[in-house]
Formats: sequence, C-alpha cells, structure tokens
Amino acid sequence: MTDPDPNGAVAAVIDALDRHYRESIDRLRAAVRAYIDDGTLPDPEMRNAGGFAYPEIRLHYDGEGPKDDRPPRSYGRLGEAGTYAITVTRPEIYRDYLAEQLGMLIADYGVEVEVEPSHQEIPFPYVLDGSGIELGAMRAEELARHFPATELSHIGDELADGTWDDRLAKYHPLALFDALRTDFSLARLRHYTGTPPEHVQRYILFTNYQRYVDEFVRWGCDQLTGDNGYTGLSGAGGIELDCDNADPAALETAAAARKHQMPAYHLTAPGRAGITIVNIGVGPSNAKTITDHLAVLRPEAWLMIGHCGGLRPSQRIGDYVLAHAYLRDDNVLDTVLPPEIPIPPIAEVQQALEAAARSVTGEEADALKRRMRTGTLVTTDDRNWELRYSQSALRFSLSRAVAIDMESATIAAQGYRYRVPYGTLLCVSDKPLHGELKLPGQANQFYDRAVREHIEIGIAAVDELRRFGSRLHSRKLRAFDEPPFR
Repeated sequence: MTDPDPNGAVAAVIDALDRHYRESIDRLRAAVRAYIDDGTLPDPEMRNAGGFAYPEIRLHYDGEGPKDDRPPRSYGRLGEAGTYAITVTRPEIYRDYLAEQLGMLIADYGVEVEVEPSHQEIPFPYVLDGSGIELGAMRAEELARHFPATELSHIGDELADGTWDDRLAKYHPLALFDALRTDFSLARLRHYTGTPPEHVQRYILFTNYQRYVDEFVRWGCDQLTGDNGYTGLSGAGGIELDCDNADPAALETAAAARKHQMPAYHLTAPGRAGITIVNIGVGPSNAKTITDHLAVLRPEAWLMIGHCGGLRPSQRIGDYVLAHAYLRDDNVLDTVLPPEIPIPPIAEVQQALEAAARSVTGEEADALKRRMRTGTLVTTDDRNWELRYSQSALRFSLSRAVAIDMESATIAAQGYRYRVPYGTLLCVSDKPLHGELKLPGQANQFYDRAVREHIEIGIAAVDELRRFGSRLHSRKLRAFDEPPFR
C-alpha cells in the first residue's frame, strides 16, 4: 500500500488545525475564568486578531485540472479555479476524514493548502464542558454580552439545501458544514443520545424498538470477547465496556440511558469503522432531529432496521420489506425537500441488504423472495392513520405501497439531503388492513422470533458496505455544484 501522504503535507495541515483550535479554546476559557473571577473583560485587539476564532482551511486551486484526468468518484473534485475554505472544529474527531478528503485533492490537483484564523468565533458554551469552569451565580446572558455566543442567525443548512449564494461569498465552500453548524450538532448529539459524539461510528443503524438495541448490545459484547476488530462498546449514560468487562447487563439496566430521548450505543473500531445503533423511537420528527445532527459526522451510510405494517394480503407477520421507493407522508421536510422530489434507491445499499438477508437466513434468492418484498414504503406522521383509511386508500393503492411506517422515508430523505447513503429493511409486525393487528401476546411472540435475525441482517449489511469503499457514495447524491469534501 502506498503512502497517501508521502510528503507529510496533509498531516501538517491537520496538526496546524488542531494547534490553532486548542490555542483558541485555551484563550477563550482563560478569558471566561478571568471575567468570572474579577470582571476582567476580554482584550478586543486579541479578539480582532482571531484569538477566539475557529481555524479555517483555505485551499487554492489554479484551475489546471486533475493530474490524471477526472477522478473516478463522486466527491473530491474541483470544478473551477479559486480559493475554497471551511472553518473546522474538534479536529481530533475529524482527523481521518480530513486526511482522506485533503489527501485526494492534494494528490489529484496539486493544490496549496493553508490554515489561518477565521472570522467565526467559537461560542463560549461549547468550551465549558471539561474545562472546570464553574459559573456559580453568573448568568449565561451576562457572559453572552462579552463573549461569542450561539447566534442562530449564523447557523444553517443553506449549503446542503442549495440556497447558498456563492456569488456573495469571499471563498468557495469546501464542505457542507462549517464549524458553527458542526459544534451546534455535536452538542445536541450528546444531549439526545447520552453519549460523546466522538464515539459515533461511520456506519449507523436506526431502529424504532428497544429490543433491537438489546440484541445489538448482546451481540456487541460477544464481539468484544473475540478477535473481531472491535475495541469497545459505549452506551447511553456514559457506560463503556471493553474485552475485560463485556457484560451486556451493564448497559441494558443502566438507568442513565432512560434519561435520553434517543439513546445510542457504539461498537467501536479503529478509524471509527464500527457500528452505531440509535433507538429513535416513533415518528418522523425524531428521525429528522437525529439525522440533522449525525450528518455533521459524515457517516459512510445509515440504515433503518425496524418494524412496519404490511399492506399486502400475501404478506405474513415476520416478512421483510426492502424499500426501493418512498411515499413521503411524513411532512417534516416539505419546506426544504418538497415531497415531489424523488428519493432514489442507492444500488450498493440495496445489494448489501439483500446479500445480508441471504447470508443470515441461509435462503437462496427464490426462497427469499417469498419472505422479502421489494417495493414502495409509505411513511406517515399520523400514528392513527387507520382511522382515516378512506382518505388514504387511493393514494396508497396508486403508489403500489407494500408497507407503512413512521420513520424510514424521513431517514432516506435526510440521507439524500445530506449526501449520506441510506437504505431501509423493515420487518412486518402487523397487517392492519387485513385483520392482523399487533396485539400484546402476538407481539411478544413476534419479537422473540424475529428481532435477533433482523439485527443480524443489519450488521451483516454493514460488513457488505465496508467492501464498497468510495463506490458507495453515489453520484445520485451530488447536486450540480457541490463542495469538494464528501
């Protein structure tokens, strides 16, 4: 294997980012302490010189084109000459990602890269954790009068949503998310999931039932006791396990996990190549919320592995649905991604899920077809949609839908919106249109039989996705004028 950074240029850039960032937060913390202790105001000249600022990557491209024709990938491409820039936070989390993205551009285009202080200041709330600073009677509103704060007018998704006007900017954008947007989401991730954002892995499973999480935890602990490449298991509430204390009961019974809205569990591996599972609960609002924030970590893929209602009489409880299209009745994204915009299936993800299902069930293609339908999935925002079935029946029929849930289309649409490969494999837990409702006794029997196999398919699909490498990131997810970074 050749050295991806033979001259150390990429490492030098990332080291400079880390140094600038740490110096800025050290100055900001020191200034906040001084103000709390004796009312000393921060030095305005120091601030004007970027003393509290995020570091910024600036990449200069002369327009000469790549060294060896066009790169055979959907990202890591430069379209026009000029300076590209992005502010960066928490470089230690993004070291591997930055090394990959910058390494491609330097190798293919011979670009010059520099690191400078930006004009974006780090909001003081983002540096308090782990600093030992006690606010005491000091109100946050008072600190906000003298220190940079979280101004929502400076945070947004204009780049992701295509509303960014490059003509008004000093530089071309280098990535979808700048430091302010990223820090906003990193803080929210800790709040919602109960785990540090740096524990999130590059492959993410979403589920809408705690039983899936329990199976994942048990499977993960088994992996830690063998030589499987995984290094630890992190769970909501701050519990961390390794090969010496891999007891699933420690995570399953953690009272702290119940305090978090969408608890997450991370089976970690070097390079963040492990698997994260998040119990998003029920509804498209939660699905949008968590994907808004996970997107800043630039995962390789996210998959929905949960339950659905079967809409076809030929389906049986326990059958699978592999979504290849979505009827979006979730409504939560209508203003940023209108429902008439198609959400295409990602071929590599579809192939991975189907291959995983064959591997885990041991069934060949013809036999598996009797258990796994490929078709359109309806996602609704109304848990009691059955009560207005007469209004929905024609729409469902015209779409040729095979199943209905409350999260999957939202997750797929967010993957499309944020350029994260996505996929859905659901298990039929009831057939509301055909007299098979999910009643308590029936549900327990279904859970005991189906959940273990289903979560194993999701995990096997991740193994398949790892083999695709850069081919996983389809051009279907790229707009006309994209930032170079994935």
